[in-house]
Amino acid sequence: MPQPENGAIPVDFDVVKSDGSENAQIVRHTIVEAAIAIEYNGIGYAVMMATPIDLHDYAIGFSLSEGLIDNPDQILAIDIHQSELGWIVRIQLPNANAEKVIERARQRVSESSCGLCGMDNLQEVMRALPFIKNSLDVPDSALFTALTSLREHQRLNAATGSAHAAAFCAPDGSIQMTREDVGRHNALDKLIGALAAAQIAPSEGFILLTARCSLELVQKTILAQCPMLVTISAATDLAIQTAEKSGLRLVSLARPDAALVAMPRTG
Repeated sequence: MPQPENGAIPVDFDVVKSDGSENAQIVRHTIVEAAIAIEYNGIGYAVMMATPIDLHDYAIGFSLSEGLIDNPDQILAIDIHQSELGWIVRIQLPNANAEKVIERARQRVSESSCGLCGMDNLQEVMRALPFIKNSLDVPDSALFTALTSLREHQRLNAATGSAHAAAFCAPDGSIQMTREDVGRHNALDKLIGALAAAQIAPSEGFILLTARCSLELVQKTILAQCPMLVTISAATDLAIQTAEKSGLRLVSLARPDAALVAMPRTG
C-alpha cells in the first residue's frame, strides 16, 4: 500500500441503527496506523505504531527527544522505505552520535507510541531533565485564542475523528504549525522535528496538545526547551511534579472557557 499523503484511507462501513430501521452503507475515511521501524546506522532502535505522514519531521523530532542529537544538522541522512509490513526510517548519524545509539539501543514495540514501554530500567525512565532556560509571557486570553482555533488546524482529525494534534502557538495564541498522528507522542515528536527543521525555537511559543498530559509528553517538551505546555485533558501527578522541577508552566484540562494551571506546592 502506498504511503497515504493525508494519513487516511476510505473504508466501507455498514451503519447499524438503534431504532431497528434498515442499515445504511457509507464510506468513511479512517486514520492509517502502521508499524514504523526506526534504525540508526543500521541498528534497530525502536518500532512505533504511528501514522505514516511527516515521517521526516518524525525522524528529527524522535532523535531530539531521545537525546541522540542536539540539532538536525547532526543527521547525515534520512531514508524512508515502505516494506510489506510497514515503514522503515533509516537515520544516519556521525560516529560520535552513533555511540549514544549503542548505549541506549533497545527494541520497543508499543501501541499508539507509548515511548516509555520497554525501557530497560527505572533510571532511564526517570532521567534527569534540564531546567527551562527562557520564560514566556503568555496572557490567559492567548491560551483561549489557541484553543478556540485549534479545530481549524486539525485536518486529519476532521476527516477521521481519531487523530491527535500537536500545535505550536505564538505568545498571542495564534497557531503557527500543527502536526497530527494516531499517537499523541508521535504528534509531538513530529512537531518538534518540524520546528527544528524550520529553525524555529520552541522557546518562542507554547505547545498545545489534544491529549492527556502524561510524563513523557512533559519530558519531551522540557527537552525541547519550550516553556509552556497546554493539554486538552487532565495531567497525571508525575507530569505535574516533573514540570514543576524543570520550570515548565503546565496547563491542563484546557477548554475554550476554562483551564487548570498547576501551582507549586508550598508545604
